[in-house]
Amino acid sequence: MLEDLRTLVETESPSRDLDALAASAEAVATVIENRLGGQAVLNVNAGGTHVHWVAGGEPRVLILGHHDTVFPLGTLARRPFAVVDGRATGPGVFDMLGGLVQAVHGLATLDERERSGVEILVTADEEVGSFSSRAFIEERARACGAVLVFEGAADGGALKNARKGCGAFQVSITGRASHAGLEPEAGVNALIEAAHQVLDIAALSRPELGTTVTPTVASAGTLENVVPAEATVVVDVRVESAEEKERVEAAFAALTSHVEGARITVEGSIARPPMPESAAAELFLLAQQLMPGIEAVAVGGGSDGNLTAAVGVPTLDGLGAVGGGAHADHEYVVIDAMAVRAHLAAGLVKAIQHAPRA
Repeated sequence: MLEDLRTLVETESPSRDLDALAASAEAVATVIENRLGGQAVLNVNAGGTHVHWVAGGEPRVLILGHHDTVFPLGTLARRPFAVVDGRATGPGVFDMLGGLVQAVHGLATLDERERSGVEILVTADEEVGSFSSRAFIEERARACGAVLVFEGAADGGALKNARKGCGAFQVSITGRASHAGLEPEAGVNALIEAAHQVLDIAALSRPELGTTVTPTVASAGTLENVVPAEATVVVDVRVESAEEKERVEAAFAALTSHVEGARITVEGSIARPPMPESAAAELFLLAQQLMPGIEAVAVGGGSDGNLTAAVGVPTLDGLGAVGGGAHADHEYVVIDAMAVRAHLAAGLVKAIQHAPRA
């Protein structure tokens, strides 16, 4: 497993870098084919190169993951793959290359008959919204009827049985430029309008309901002596319920200007619906039978498990590596847990195959 993990980590795969993602997809496909046989199909589209492997037989379970990472090319030179003191480190090792390796090696412990009905889908754009892969993910999830998501585990190795819905909005403000010293009153200050909008937007949060609305990026202006004619505000949104999704989306659509003459346009949505605990209930019971004492928690981050749960397919998330530091320089995987999680993956596949299909 460490050999394959090194291979994947050392093939850098930043989201939106189509050439790097193509090379990474080739590496993922090679690992799958070397360990499981068959042929992995490379699906190239605008979001990158996705990898799809099918064992054959009636579809029963979809192994779901992604190979894109948040780290730019060159990160590997600064932070190379390493194995030290029981931990593997390197860009993307926890989110989520370690989980992919565990899933493949878990399946490799099964014989050909036991792998019948298994599909593996490894996408190239999860970190940036899954816009190019969403339809395919939903299609294969419906066909298989059960989804195991190999995103990194929660703290202490817990599985993830619920996720917030998440999305992003961009609020663009158009004003009018003027000389800041000679005639500031002739301008329409987009930056002042943006300041009003930031306060209005932040007030949409309802933390008691699990809703967070967080302005994260803002830009405005060109020179210190020019009244800014344009400004933008980018906002991260997380919700726990469909009702809150509707409320927040409606509130963004209803934003109005405070500065006379300023115009506002809004783009975006809560693209990943919430993943309710009920979506994971059946599969989590199977996991508990295989690994008594394992826990499951709700988390704020989204994954492609949100998408499969939203179309009504039983989905269990957080089956990947035990570790931490996702998206950070201290990202790591606990090596001793890798084989344990691989065997859990294999056990879940067998259990799903023997369970009556709805």
